[in-house]
Amino acid sequence: MIPVLRINYIGRLIWLSLFGRWIFVLLVPWFVPTISYLLIGDPYFSSVSNFLLGTLMVLFMTILAFVPHDWAAQYIAHKYPAVQSSGKRAFYTALAFCVLTGIYISVYGLLIIHLRPFNAQLDFGKMVNVYLFEFVAVLMLTCLYEVNYSLGKWKESKINKEAMKKAGLQGQLQSLKSQVNPHFLFNSLNTLSALITEEPKRAEQFVDEMAKVYRYLLQTNQHELTTLATEIRFIKSYYHLLRTRYDTGLELKIWVEEEALGKFIPPLTLQLLVENAVKHNTILEKNPLFIEITALGGEYLEVRNNLLEKSTPVKSTRLGLANIEAKYQLLSDRQPVIEAGAGYFKVLLPLLAEKTENQ
Repeated sequence: MIPVLRINYIGRLIWLSLFGRWIFVLLVPWFVPTISYLLIGDPYFSSVSNFLLGTLMVLFMTILAFVPHDWAAQYIAHKYPAVQSSGKRAFYTALAFCVLTGIYISVYGLLIIHLRPFNAQLDFGKMVNVYLFEFVAVLMLTCLYEVNYSLGKWKESKINKEAMKKAGLQGQLQSLKSQVNPHFLFNSLNTLSALITEEPKRAEQFVDEMAKVYRYLLQTNQHELTTLATEIRFIKSYYHLLRTRYDTGLELKIWVEEEALGKFIPPLTLQLLVENAVKHNTILEKNPLFIEITALGGEYLEVRNNLLEKSTPVKSTRLGLANIEAKYQLLSDRQPVIEAGAGYFKVLLPLLAEKTENQ
């Protein structure tokens, strides 16, 4: 415990990342003596004082050089965070390390050649060995940083996928609870029963649409994302069931351009929002509930409904909205915008590419 605390304390003092602290600790025992010998020569081992003081001098120089290297690695990783950018990230990290190392070694070498501490034998010819050794060290350091970063991203991705799977299962469970419950089945079967007697053709269509709804609900959470086109096909089937039940008391309008249909959203997002609107508003033929789904420039999808307050308001649990927000947090840096105004409620959903920002 004490060594770990000391490493973290020293790391904070010299502003190193956690990984940088461990790399520095592993670097010191072999790198500092080796580079000390290359910079000083045989006098480095000629006496105990030369060895100790020379090691301290080079250790100090190494600290001054290592800190900017760690900063550069952190900056490049922040600029190119995607796992797919591994090659680009490694190239720029190696380039930054080479530039920084070249500057520091050149300055230190010139100072040692000029000042000759500890009777150092360094000259411009021997500097070639120093540069070669540092080049090998740079390549090794670049590999270590990149392997560490890639492993960290892999672990993060694995954790996110597990969390996404859990959120998906929760969303599926919530959807099934809201749809496959006795009340929903009772209403649907009552509607179907009336249609069979009075309008058999509409009854047949109702059964087809109901089958589509249940099939989608049961299968859709196998994927983290679904195309907007697929989700809209589902919501039309879902709306058909609601429309058959509420008749002209419910109106759904969809305005989505062709370019937006290939974008992606988390599955069941539209169903949760439509269900939310139906649940919390009065639905009357003389005063219909209007739900509008509109694509905004291929970047956002707006889901909007008018507010028709119920005489006995339904207590909101926000589970549906929380589920949507949780999915977006796992899939993207872009988040839904929820807005309740005078007489309306709307949600702006980011339309995502298949490979999202956080993947």
